[in-house]
Amino acid sequence: MRIIENLKDFPKDQYSVVTSGTFDGVHFGHQEILHRVVQTAKDHNGLSSVLTFWPHPRFVLSKDSTDLKLLTTFQEKAQLIEKAGIDFIVKIPFTKEFSKYSSSRFIEEILVEGLNLNKLVIGYDHRFGRNREGSFEYLKENSSQLGFEVEEIPEQDIDDIAVSSTKIREALLAGDIKTGNEYLGRSYSIKGTIIEGEKIGRKIGYPTANIHVDESYKLIPGDGIYAVRSTIEESAYDGMLYIGPRPTLNGQHRSIEVNLFDFDRDIYGKEIEIQFIEAIRKDAKFENLEQLSQQLNKDKEIALKLLSATSH
Repeated sequence: MRIIENLKDFPKDQYSVVTSGTFDGVHFGHQEILHRVVQTAKDHNGLSSVLTFWPHPRFVLSKDSTDLKLLTTFQEKAQLIEKAGIDFIVKIPFTKEFSKYSSSRFIEEILVEGLNLNKLVIGYDHRFGRNREGSFEYLKENSSQLGFEVEEIPEQDIDDIAVSSTKIREALLAGDIKTGNEYLGRSYSIKGTIIEGEKIGRKIGYPTANIHVDESYKLIPGDGIYAVRSTIEESAYDGMLYIGPRPTLNGQHRSIEVNLFDFDRDIYGKEIEIQFIEAIRKDAKFENLEQLSQQLNKDKEIALKLLSATSH
């Protein structure tokens, strides 16, 4: 897969199938759209492309953009789109000037001239252009004179609940990993660097690796204890992860700490990826470290059962 940041670099000599959107999370519903794009391109011996925007439009247009947490960094999004079999990601810089493009200008300059569009595949209720004025109906009305087809993918449901990035964010922030993962179609994950902590976990038999996530906009699930699977230098390890302010220690800052089972290595400075398998419990304050240690023994038993029920 190739990432294109200049429309002049997009090949113009093959049948072009495109879908457009922010695709945060590349969730279950997005995957249905990507599958359709890839299959349509294969049917016409053409190219499949995702037109997406960075930074996220709300970071540019919203006054409260710091409140928006994303399910995927651009790199994570690109990797997931590549896994779906897409040939190209066309990365459009989203600016205030670009947000003022009318739907007709967007179609003509970006889709037709820039991407040599033959067929556009869009998701349910997808809108584009200034003030989101462009709609499926608008595209249908104008597609024939511009020389491309339009296909709308029906709303994707799980148990009659529409899949959306917003619903996934809400589930994860509430610590509902099971629902979030179900909507995503995979385990939610975060990446970060292992940094030095206060080493209090060692004193109670549960040494932890403290994790710093570089991207401030990356969504961190709600406070609590989770069964997780971690990857360090391409090796996978089972464990349990804590997110919270460490109330038993009167902590002042929210921390992310993972206890890796049967693990004893110096990994400071290493990159780690955490896959959230399932929630164990909410955060709680204990009277002392002994009580905390006793609870962690129980947490580990639950984590081992949850992890053994899932395959690597």
